[in-house]
Amino acid sequence: MSKAAELANLIGNINAGGGGVNRNVLINGATNVCQRSTSVTGIGASASYFTADRWKFQVANTAGRFTATQDSSVPTGKGFANSIKFACTTADTSIASTEQFIFQQKLEGQNLQGFAKGTSEAKPFALSFYVKGNASATYVVALYDEDNGRYVGKTFSVTTDWTRVEITFPADTTGALDDDNASSLELWIWLHCGSTYKGGTLPLTWASYSNSNAAEGGDSFFDSTDRTFFITGLQLEVGQNPTEFEHEPVERTLAKCQRYYQRWQANTNYDSACTGSMYADTTWLGDFRLAPEMRAEPTFGADGTFKVNASGGDMNASSIVLNRATPQIMQIQCTTTDANRIGQAAFLRAGADSDAFLEFSAEL
Repeated sequence: MSKAAELANLIGNINAGGGGVNRNVLINGATNVCQRSTSVTGIGASASYFTADRWKFQVANTAGRFTATQDSSVPTGKGFANSIKFACTTADTSIASTEQFIFQQKLEGQNLQGFAKGTSEAKPFALSFYVKGNASATYVVALYDEDNGRYVGKTFSVTTDWTRVEITFPADTTGALDDDNASSLELWIWLHCGSTYKGGTLPLTWASYSNSNAAEGGDSFFDSTDRTFFITGLQLEVGQNPTEFEHEPVERTLAKCQRYYQRWQANTNYDSACTGSMYADTTWLGDFRLAPEMRAEPTFGADGTFKVNASGGDMNASSIVLNRATPQIMQIQCTTTDANRIGQAAFLRAGADSDAFLEFSAEL
């Protein structure tokens, strides 16, 4: 895109109520933050967040399997360092009706009020991203209004070279998005589906959601073990015209991601996680302060070997669970060996396990 065209698009979006800084409502569009993992194999049995933060793999009922990896292949000269690569490892050509594989992001309604959806002043949705694959293919990208059950989609093409997809979805004067911290709008990129989601007509303007219309016209990512798909530079903004991707400092992207998911990860054996005290002879309580504040009260998980260290030395820690939680602080409890140290200050740390972690999730 020339500088003149970029400026014209930005001015057009400003006139339409968008433009300026912080215009991308998607988080981690450059796929450079991966708190959980940079590579996961065997995906396909269940839906979850696996690699790039905020990007969920919605997979169901398929025999297909793939590996997702944070990759260094990127469009030349566009300022990106990372993409997410999907590589099919198990094909699925005998497709059951309810199969699906969607790459998606869910968005809080309070972050979408600038689109004025459901009002007479509703604004268009300008979407852009970069893609490539191992061969030519066609997939479907869509917006799903979760609050009102409305839907709009369009097909896009993938080639063996990096190409930029630019799509403008029309304004929708029907169905306002809730002004809260719950999921209101979802971006869906359909990469595979069964007959339940095909057979109708893909709605190019906003309409009530119908399964049979959802992914009509799209190919299957699982058609061959040679199949790959790369994506980066995802941006959704107010306006008639997609503008150049809005790069931001990585610490800002990380803070946005940590609103939904935070992970304490040991770097070496015996790294300290948080402080607390021995509440009873075999019970430790400690506080883990969340920064930034999370979207909602998070859930808690722990994996690996941990120890509690008091003045007398280490005690083995087991049954690490959540005791109390707010979006700002998590009180963690665990069971220790009995060393008669009630009342002593003590801290939770990894054992001889550099892979130990604690995780806190407030994902949509």
